[in-house]
Amino acid sequence: MTIAIIDYGMGNIHSVQKALQLSGGQAVVTNNPGKIKSADKIVLPGVGAFSDALLELEKQGLVSALKEAIKEGKPFLGICLGMQLLFKSSEEAKGSFGLDVLKGKVDRFKSKPGLKVPHMGWNQLKIKKRDCPLLKNIEDNAFVYFCHSYYPKNQDKEATAAATDYGIEFSSILWQDNLYGVQFHPEKSQLLGLSMLKNFVELC
Repeated sequence: MTIAIIDYGMGNIHSVQKALQLSGGQAVVTNNPGKIKSADKIVLPGVGAFSDALLELEKQGLVSALKEAIKEGKPFLGICLGMQLLFKSSEEAKGSFGLDVLKGKVDRFKSKPGLKVPHMGWNQLKIKKRDCPLLKNIEDNAFVYFCHSYYPKNQDKEATAAATDYGIEFSSILWQDNLYGVQFHPEKSQLLGLSMLKNFVELC
């Protein structure tokens, strides 16, 4: 099975590719809509600004290819900004519209005493849906690595597979049908992150 990692000029593309390959996946980096359509699974990584990412996706003609892959039911994993792009809008980029395949929006953390923005470093996952395939063999309160100033504010709470506390509780893993999103970086989360990517690789 081929996993297409979307290259739109933003994100730790090759770190994600290496992590997927270590997890047993046949991962290719591409910005070719045809290759995306022929792939068995899709990974959308991302680091940076919501509006810049959308501009690049649109410029390279990738938006329709991604939406088509999602509609066809292909397993789709959004990582960090890649997960935020699954929503319609972000507080970071008023007037820009994301892929709009998950209900809700993306908000910015509010600065609070003792809590710096961006949220950077290791934090815990509180598992909400044990049957989420990404969480196979993952223990509750496991630590993963975060680096973000914005977080998903999803309207459908049933889509929250795991949550994390950083002044507020936010959804750190989303799961809805064939859609998966992680707000942290599995490629930077050592063996636990590799285990989650392996779970994604092994999805039927």
